[in-house]
Amino acid sequence: MMRTKKGATGVALGAVVALAAAACSSSGGSGGTPSAGSSAAAGQKGGTLYMLNLGPHSGLDPQQTYIGADLEFASRVFARSLTTYTPGKDAKLIPDLATDTGTMSDGGKTWKFTLVDTAKWQDGQQVKCEDVKYGISRTFATDVISNGPTYILQYLDIPGKKDAAGADVAGYNGPYKGEGQDLYDKAVTCEGQNLTLHFKTPWADFNQAAASLAAFSPFRKDKDKGDKSLFDVFSNGPYMLEGTFDAAKGGTWVRNPSWDAASDPVRKAYPDKIVDVEGVTTEQIYQRMLADGGDDKTAITFQPAPASLLPQIVADPKAATRTTNPPAPYVDYVQPNVTSKVMSNPTIRQAFAMATNRDAYVTANGGKQVMEPSYAICNKTLKCYKDFNPFGAPTAGDPDGAKKVLTDAGIATPIAITVAYRKTPTRDKSFSALKETWDKAGFNVTLEGVTDKYYRTISSPAFKDRDAFYASWGADWPSGSTDIPPLLDGRINISAAGSNQDYGYFNDPDVHKAIDAAYLIPDADAREKAWGDIDEMISKKGGIIPLVNQKFVFMRGSAVKGYEENLLFGGYVDLANIAVK
Repeated sequence: MMRTKKGATGVALGAVVALAAAACSSSGGSGGTPSAGSSAAAGQKGGTLYMLNLGPHSGLDPQQTYIGADLEFASRVFARSLTTYTPGKDAKLIPDLATDTGTMSDGGKTWKFTLVDTAKWQDGQQVKCEDVKYGISRTFATDVISNGPTYILQYLDIPGKKDAAGADVAGYNGPYKGEGQDLYDKAVTCEGQNLTLHFKTPWADFNQAAASLAAFSPFRKDKDKGDKSLFDVFSNGPYMLEGTFDAAKGGTWVRNPSWDAASDPVRKAYPDKIVDVEGVTTEQIYQRMLADGGDDKTAITFQPAPASLLPQIVADPKAATRTTNPPAPYVDYVQPNVTSKVMSNPTIRQAFAMATNRDAYVTANGGKQVMEPSYAICNKTLKCYKDFNPFGAPTAGDPDGAKKVLTDAGIATPIAITVAYRKTPTRDKSFSALKETWDKAGFNVTLEGVTDKYYRTISSPAFKDRDAFYASWGADWPSGSTDIPPLLDGRINISAAGSNQDYGYFNDPDVHKAIDAAYLIPDADAREKAWGDIDEMISKKGGIIPLVNQKFVFMRGSAVKGYEENLLFGGYVDLANIAVK
């Protein structure tokens, strides 16, 4: 959720006094204990909820939304989807615009949904199957609709074609040009309110993708303004935009008179208004939250707390009762470049992994309240998570054991390597801490901080000679299918243009075979177990070195009720039950 879902910037909170122990399943708590949980008081209709955010906002168009907090907001406020999640910490997949969570057939290549007849757009017109079909089609217009997830381009059963130069290109380019529309109309069909999608490869958890990504939400064709639709919202949820939305300043959401609570299984829509206030710095947000005055008593935020104010939050018992510490969806990791002269040797990759000091990385980033060590690329909140330790090294690293592995293999030390990372003051400290045990193990590490367009830079061919890369990732929906293949399937990532998201050019036939087999497993629990096994397999091959799971620290106003985070929506506040009266 996230995940952006393409890699978090992280919660760089610095060294602060220790917060009280966090509990991921308790309420807001008392006695100064921040936790993940909820304010238990039941809500009533009325009042205004304020949302304080940094901004500027990246957009409200469902097909162009790919940031975790924005996806959660859209889902609960104005963009219903085929399926959704129940609120809170024990969220489950349920129907939303569809009558059930979908029917899968043909080994996961075909999905069918029936839309309810009771959902309405803000002008009172029924939400139809054709609206969902049209919404999905917009993602294919990559020259007009951008920045959203592109899974559907890879999966949907639409044949490609050759261009004038003989290169493979898409056979369908979205609804605006009309080219290839017949191909799309075969892949996505509507018969009344019955929607059928045909995929060229199995997509056994598509119904979870539909709940997590607004790209699969309906969009009315007669309301589409193409690239001018970024902030032009036409709602089918409980709220609609009042006037216009300013990306730098925000906007106001009021009740959608065509929304019927009886037709909606999740959203309580207690507040009369939601005022989104953009352009407030994170420090200002939390200073206001601490003061808890005026309208800020009914305020929330999607911005995690900054380092500078955490000591004040901890020292104030009243503030601590309004503070939560939920797991974040993001996993920080280092990926060795298996094509580099040094890291092409699996023994060197093993030694490098063994010497990695996760404890020092956690301390440099602010301590156990902002992250916890992990050996898996699957987040600990997901069913694909498997508790393993590929080489037996402790979380503090084992530089002596790593050096012995190199010595026993006859590998001369020191081994000169370059590690690229996304440069910030906190990461300067955290990677200096990692370098210490790497160097003790027999490496001579050069740290290369990159500030401009980090992910685009490290995935380019110009960076292929570096030996390892920092990255961070959060699953797009709660499945290993959005961790393992997007990051570590070389077949869908690696090209002459670079590594895409497989920054270390990991391209292993054994892993490819296991990925293909996992996609075909019909049972969800068994499928997630398979993703966890693949996670372990890749780590044992030295293909990736997960470091930590991130955590958030949030505050809310004292008059906010029904507050709860939703781990399946990225650990952000869930607006389904929130109230201010």
